[in-house]
Parts: sequence; structure tokens; C-alpha cells
Amino acid sequence: MKRRGFLKGTVGVTSAGLILGNMPVFGAFAQSETPTRGGTLIWGHSETTQNLDIHQTGTASTLRLLQNVHDSIVTVDSSFNVIPSLAESFEESADGLTYTFRLLPDVQFHNGKTVTAADVKYSFERVKNPDTGAVNFEVFNDVAEILTPDERTIVVKMSGVNAPFLGRLAELGAGVVIPEGSGDTQGTLPIGAGPFKFISREFGNEVQLERFDDYWQEPAYVDKIISREVTEPTVRLTGLRTGEMHIINDIPLDRVDQLTNEGEFQVHTWFPLSWAFLNFNHKREPYNDRRVRLAFDYMIDKEVLVQGALWGQGKVTASPSFPNSPSRNNSLTARPQDLDKARGLLQEAGFGPGELEFVFKVTTNYPWHIEASQIMQEWFREAGVKVEIQQLTWSDWLSQVWVNRDFDVSMMNFFTLWEPDFLYYSLWHSTGAFNYRNVNDPMLDGMAEQARVTVDKAERNAIYKDIQQRIYDECHDVVLWFRNGTLGAQKSIGGLDQLVHPNGSNLNFRKIWLEA
Repeated sequence: MKRRGFLKGTVGVTSAGLILGNMPVFGAFAQSETPTRGGTLIWGHSETTQNLDIHQTGTASTLRLLQNVHDSIVTVDSSFNVIPSLAESFEESADGLTYTFRLLPDVQFHNGKTVTAADVKYSFERVKNPDTGAVNFEVFNDVAEILTPDERTIVVKMSGVNAPFLGRLAELGAGVVIPEGSGDTQGTLPIGAGPFKFISREFGNEVQLERFDDYWQEPAYVDKIISREVTEPTVRLTGLRTGEMHIINDIPLDRVDQLTNEGEFQVHTWFPLSWAFLNFNHKREPYNDRRVRLAFDYMIDKEVLVQGALWGQGKVTASPSFPNSPSRNNSLTARPQDLDKARGLLQEAGFGPGELEFVFKVTTNYPWHIEASQIMQEWFREAGVKVEIQQLTWSDWLSQVWVNRDFDVSMMNFFTLWEPDFLYYSLWHSTGAFNYRNVNDPMLDGMAEQARVTVDKAERNAIYKDIQQRIYDECHDVVLWFRNGTLGAQKSIGGLDQLVHPNGSNLNFRKIWLEA
């Protein structure tokens, strides 16, 4: 259906979304619940991997693969409690200025080298070093010294309290340990201590991983994983239907219900996978004007957008905080569409009908962003704003928007960032690694910095709620929705209920198996 026809047909539509908590839904279960070993798993990966250096990469698509190659010093359980991983144990001093980690004995890297305290020190200092270009560099801003009194002990001395430090180490590669001296080759030949070894990559086509038999936990069931990078949703679905692929992520959103009802495949759905927002380049006029940003917010009917772009596979949200996070500000509600108010705000900012023109850059890597941009284009025009949509490949979007910050308005989704410091410091602090929108709000900076030195969890959560209120009030970005996660799999796949990490994004293939 054309976007204009869709809009006319959905006036007054409201969406409750598909709310599943964190519970998966299955269309059909694997025939056996007894794991078997062997075989090559073919995964239809919805996105293209980029830089394979886990310390440098900023894309969830690449992290989703690399999480099977690497392990972190700590991780989280299903309730997001920080627990040991490569560390056998860890301690935090009462004053919050010293962290002591004790490594597991005899853990092996894929190159046969034993993981030691020197590797941890090297990894942490590499992320901290600004020359590395690590996306999580600010996790180590307050690290004053790293000591290694013996081969299994690491003592991290802080120059000041950084309350989220342990949580940040557990997420998105910040605490990943790589072999000492291996940094220069990680981008093309990643070596870690995870359940799978990297074998090869054909850029834009596929990545091959192989089971690491000397893994410190029980080795994986499958011999090999071939990640085929298929960005076109219908092609992935066809690959599943023909048996060419065992698993695909991101089922085409308009086919989820159909595939579930057919009963021929396993369908795994969870909420939330990611959240999306409309972005403004704060260094470009007039997007540094709150009135203009707020006008855009009032142009959008978020409920209709969820129906039209996501086919109802999601829920409107005004905050990007994890739905059950104690730091979430539940008092925020999405602004309703009000085109008259939008026109009035633009008039106040000096723009009459047809006088504001902009380029809307979206990536074909997320087809629902293309759909969303076309729906929003109609509303923008109704509000008297001229818009040109530019559809960019994933690589071009990363280059133009993420790296060079060459854009007026864009749109992106981030996978559910449960750790609030990572979410709000990285994305909205003026020096944050993910602040590609050039947001520079001294009040936000101060609150994000205050949260870092606030040890009391309740007090820290209250600060994060204030941060969300500030982002909402200033309309630094327009938060749009939470999107459901979807996986499709052959009936012969076992262990699917253990595939998705608690963060809703990472896929851990160690406990997946193929029936003989």
C-alpha cells in the first residue's frame, strides 16, 4: 500500500503494540530437547558487519557476531546483576575507588595463550587510550592506575568514584579481554576467549566461525557457524522457507503473524529488541532551535507510525530506558500529533509555510526506517515543511551521519541499552562516544556526570529520571518506539530459548544445536 493511502486509511488508529515482557513466543518447537553435537549452522544475519575490532566497533550488528568470539571479565544475569565471567570473583572497595578482579585459572585464548592479568591490563588500557578510537573509552575516564600483583589478579585504582563502572564493563565490549599486543590485528582477525573462533570473512557476504574446543565453559554444540549477511528481509525469509538457512533474525515485520500461524517454523518474538528516535544535527540551523525540534515532535502520530512502519510489532515510548528499569521515568508520555501547534512553533522560529526545507537521511539497512520516513514525509508536508528523503546504504549512513556528522535530520535505532550510564552518557553527554547529533547541553552534562559519582542506587536512578525529563523537555531527539525482536528457525534447531541475551540484542549461539 502506498504511504498516502495508508495514512488515509489509518486516521484515528491506536496501537497497543505486542507487549510480551521479556518472554519469548514460539510458533513450533524443535522435535527433540536433547542436545546433539555437530553440524554447520547457517544464520541469515539481517545486517552487514563492519570493523571486527570489538573495542572499536559501534554497530550492534557487528557486536552481535563478536559476542560469540569474545568474553568479558564480567557479565550480567537475566536480571542485569553483574556477575563474574572471565573473572572468578571481583570486589569493590567501600569507598568505590578500588576494584579487584581474580581471574579464572587456565582460560585459553583462541591462539592457545593463557589469559593473564597482563592481558586484562592491556585490554583496559587500550580502550582508555584515545588513540585507539574505542567507543567505550569514557568507561575508563576515572581509572588512575591498573596493577597486576600476580598473573591472576588485577587491581583497578580510580581517581574518583564511577558508580556504573562494573555495569559498563559487562556490556557492549568494554570489558572484553584480548591477547596482549593483538590490538593492531583485531579489526581483521579477531582473537578472543569466547566459545567460537573466527575463521574468515567475505565483506558484505558472510563470516565463518568455528567451535573452540578448549573453551573454559562447556564447548558449543555446533561445529561451525556461517553468518550470511542478507539485508533484504524477503530474501532472508525465502532462505528460511527453502531450507537454505537454519535461523534468520528480523523476520519481515509484515510476515511475523503469518509465519507464526503456519506452524512450519519456530518463531521467537520478544520485547523489546531496540528503540528508535528521530535525530537532529544540533550544530546546524535551525535544528539548534528547540522550537523547531518540538515542531517536528508534534508533526508525528507515533501510534500510527508503529502500525505503518512496524506493522504493530512494537510500542510507542517517550523514553529509551529499558521498560522494567528502575531508572526509567514512567511519567513521560509521547506528545500527540498536533499539526496546528507544529505550524505555530515553526512560525515563531521564523518559518512560514514552505520555507523550511531539509534532507532526511535514512538507511536501507533498516527497511522499517524507509517506511517510517515515507509516512512522516506526508505529515511534514502537511505542516508546511519540504523534505527530500535520501536512502543510504549502511556503510554510507555510518560514514555520512555517524562519522562525518553530515546531515540535517536522520533516524536511527539502538538496541536496548539496559545500563543507564551507557545509554545517557554515551548518547547525550557532549563528549559521549555515540553523540553523533552534536547535542551540547551543559545541564545534561552535569546530571550525567553527577550520576557517575552517586553511589546510592535510588539517588542515581532519580538523576537518570531527571535526565530523561530534560531530553524530553528540550526535545533533543524525538523518541519514537520500542520494536519487538523476531527470529525464525527450522524445526530442527534446538536451544532457541537460550539464544537471545538478556539485553535483547546479542545472540549467543553456544547452546544452539542441530538435530542429527
